[in-house]
Amino acid sequence: MKKALLIMFLVFTTLISANAKKEKILFHLKFGFIKGGEAELVISDTLFGGKKAIHYHIYGKTTGLADKLFAVNDRYETTVNAQSHLPFKSVRDVSEGKYKWYNETLYYHDRDSIYSQKSGWRDAPENLVDIISVFFYFINNNKLDNLEPGRSVTLPTFHADKISDVTIIFMGEGKVETGMGEMDCYILAPSVDKGKLLKRSDGLKFYISKETKLPVLIDFDMRVGALKAIIESYKSEDDSQAAR
Repeated sequence: MKKALLIMFLVFTTLISANAKKEKILFHLKFGFIKGGEAELVISDTLFGGKKAIHYHIYGKTTGLADKLFAVNDRYETTVNAQSHLPFKSVRDVSEGKYKWYNETLYYHDRDSIYSQKSGWRDAPENLVDIISVFFYFINNNKLDNLEPGRSVTLPTFHADKISDVTIIFMGEGKVETGMGEMDCYILAPSVDKGKLLKRSDGLKFYISKETKLPVLIDFDMRVGALKAIIESYKSEDDSQAAR
């Protein structure tokens, strides 16, 4: 019986692996016309605890003058339930000048609790998301075509070992010039902690492709000027190693 169950599990895992999909988006970071770094978003089908999941991996670094000003070398990872889009696990690995931060967090939505390496077990509100999954949760749980400009949704969000509300405002639609040509987009404006870099708490806008529902432009209104992360390339492929 155990052998039969093991075979069934291996067959299931193989089928998931065979159909696994990986998407890669490369962004150029620009201060005006000056390139200031690169960022890559990789979205992969995977498994987490035997459940279908999606893994988001974001890596960004500054170069040239921007690197001298900010010295950013950041990595964010979040694995979410493929159906609910709520996080199973998140990783924040940040190096920004002298500021360093590393933390891993596990989410137990059935118990409304989380486990953070920094602060241990904590109670959590229902449907808690993290700073990465909050955007994908919003996109996958709202029909953007039917939203009126100005509509907002507030979600409890875990970031930097704190739980706070993030409000995402739907600003409407627009066209964006990118390294891949002109794209029709939805515009989202999250209200976040401005921290040391942002000029305002609402100084961040996401332009989401109407076709792929993926970000193609991120606009930062920073204390030292405007920074844009503009899509340069997109690649979608089957990845037999994505699910493990």
